[in-house]
Amino acid sequence: MSSPWFPKTYAESRQRFHEDLAAVRARWPEARLERHPLREHPDLAIEWIWAEATQTPRHRLILTTGEHGIEGYVGAAMLHLFVEEFLPHLDPAKTGLLLVHVINPWGMAHRLRVNAHNVDLNRNFLDPQAFAAAREVNPAYEQMFNVLNPTGAISSYGWENARWAWTLSRALLSPGIEALKAATLLGQYRFPKGIYYGGDHQQEEVQTMMMLYRRAWEGYAQIVHLDMHTGYGPRGQMTIVNSMYEDRPPLFFKKFFGYPHVVASEPGEFYTIHGDMIDWVYNAVAQEAPQSRVYSTTFEFGTLGDDTLALLRSLRALVFENRAFWYGASEAARQKIATEFTALFYPQDPAWQRQAVAQARQAFEGVLRAFGFF
Repeated sequence: MSSPWFPKTYAESRQRFHEDLAAVRARWPEARLERHPLREHPDLAIEWIWAEATQTPRHRLILTTGEHGIEGYVGAAMLHLFVEEFLPHLDPAKTGLLLVHVINPWGMAHRLRVNAHNVDLNRNFLDPQAFAAAREVNPAYEQMFNVLNPTGAISSYGWENARWAWTLSRALLSPGIEALKAATLLGQYRFPKGIYYGGDHQQEEVQTMMMLYRRAWEGYAQIVHLDMHTGYGPRGQMTIVNSMYEDRPPLFFKKFFGYPHVVASEPGEFYTIHGDMIDWVYNAVAQEAPQSRVYSTTFEFGTLGDDTLALLRSLRALVFENRAFWYGASEAARQKIATEFTALFYPQDPAWQRQAVAQARQAFEGVLRAFGFF
């Protein structure tokens, strides 16, 4: 049986978030629930709980979830864990809150990673003038295009999987594994139907979050931002993934937090991303609020694992889900694809879920204590 921490639907998750407002108001009486309905889908909304320090602002804590829609289910569990177990120990006099239920509500509602325009929002945090140049950032993607973006409806999952494996094996011979690694994850800005598409302009969800972040750091000397993600890293391990712009090394944070799994978002430790939200936060604070000190990071909950076979399974899940979305699939194939995609981003295994909660609990404790929230 799945853990009760983890919601089954977007609507269930949203309702619980609304109910969590009462717990926040018990400590911050002026806290309020705010929302931004999506223009094209007004029944879906980015929603957040906003609370200002009641006396002397010092710390701003920001928790965000669901930037990759389907990942919002695990993110919602961690947000509720925070409200239930850690919120009561914070000091409202000096602590402000910004709790964001889901950045990508369309993706969460449809159990997809991207938004309604197939944009990966974590490749979309760019200045408006930067999108034209971004078209050239990932030349390896075109080399691997047939592996990453096969076309045509999927009538037989088994047959198409065999064809894809053959295409992949040839690509691994030439141009090779390093080209595949370079092509994936970084982001691409040329193929709107492709995986990891970063868009050609700032998305509505990104503009909304940029506005919220700029509001959040006004008047606070210390900003701590924790963003919830799933999918990558060792199976069953939650890894704190720091921005390349964080100048303190992972070893410092392992000791600072008392949490053993901390890496930097750079080659050799994790992976780099163009248009990354956490990187944008660091740069924006440096340029617009240099008086503030920011620590912005990702809690990344590993699912399938990080060995080569697991990484190829993860890639297959992304490729087949994207192909079925654009070109269709038989019902049997669609069910198989959905099962693999869900396993990658929202594992149903109760043991995995219990372990994720336990590790998040340990990381919340370490981060909040280290930065003086307790």
